Amino acid sequence: MKLQRNGRSKALAIGAVALVSTLSLAACGTDDNSSGGTGGASASASKAAIACAKGGQLLAAGSTAQANAIDVWKAAYSAACNGTTITYGGGGSGAGVQQFNQGKVAFAGSDSALKPAEVDASKQVCTGGQGINVPMVGGLISIVFNVDGVDKLVLDAPTLAKIFDSQITKWNDPAIAALNPGVTLPAADIQAIHRSDDSGTTDNLTKYLSKAGNGAWKYPSAKTWAGQGGQSANGSAGVAAQVKQVKNSISYVELSFAQTNKLNSASIATGASKPVEATAANAATTLATAKPAGTGADLALTIDYTTKEEGAYPLTLVTYEIVCDKGNKADGLELLKSFLAYTASDAGQQAIGATGYVPLPKDLAAKVQSTVAALA
Repeated sequence: MKLQRNGRSKALAIGAVALVSTLSLAACGTDDNSSGGTGGASASASKAAIACAKGGQLLAAGSTAQANAIDVWKAAYSAACNGTTITYGGGGSGAGVQQFNQGKVAFAGSDSALKPAEVDASKQVCTGGQGINVPMVGGLISIVFNVDGVDKLVLDAPTLAKIFDSQITKWNDPAIAALNPGVTLPAADIQAIHRSDDSGTTDNLTKYLSKAGNGAWKYPSAKTWAGQGGQSANGSAGVAAQVKQVKNSISYVELSFAQTNKLNSASIATGASKPVEATAANAATTLATAKPAGTGADLALTIDYTTKEEGAYPLTLVTYEIVCDKGNKADGLELLKSFLAYTASDAGQQAIGATGYVPLPKDLAAKVQSTVAALA
């Protein structure tokens, strides 16, 4: 690896190495990489890290991108803490935020930070406070594909924008061929699949297409799909299943769903010296540069989707747990804080690192832990 020549690059490299080290530790901590398993060593470490609440039921809903992470955490927490029931409904980021602002769940998972109107609405259920964004799950959006005779594929933002907007409709289109010299691409129709539900994963993908697509994506970034044509499926699991079944298809899911379904993931041409593979380690390089965007207790982040750093995968996302900073329901506050304290702990982050997620950088995790402890 070439030595970096300036201070900023050196700092980024150090941060990325630290995150990759965390990922390596996580991978060594368990023999079970399934969505519901925590493995022997990992389970023991998790149990030791959990300060159990007295019991009760915790209801949550939202992002399907973090569903596999929630499964790991639920299994570990339930094994350590008798008398607790944690229910996570999924349904997508949009549905989760809506349920949170209706007072139906204690927290919502969202792959996009709350919008000002959503913060205002949250004040109706957060007595004396408001909803805040607490980053908990680092991940990446994998561009998954099922193309006859092709197991490796390179794409870039402008080409992806045109594929998902039905401007490029054949796999052997010159734009795709130019990114994949030596690859025999079939003269087959592209079956592009998008999310049918309001999705933070869609929001992050369209932010990337808007910022890095050189004008090819004509729509505002949003949780609701706006591109023309294509097929749709509900949730990350539904999209992954559709790609697995449909020949010559392409879509976008969080990496753990690509791994669980054994789907191929495209590398992304970013302007770096070589295309960047969709790996947790490469996402960690990008996540290390995320900038704070929230104020006060709000820990929203800004991700650089146009990064050209070597080995930095641009389609990185953070799933937030949306909670009240003040005004949480008193009868569920202890369990809420106990569960989120575990998920933000080193043990909790390492447990999901073994399933394709990206553990939070140490300094960010420390801020999350302090924010969780201060919830009222």
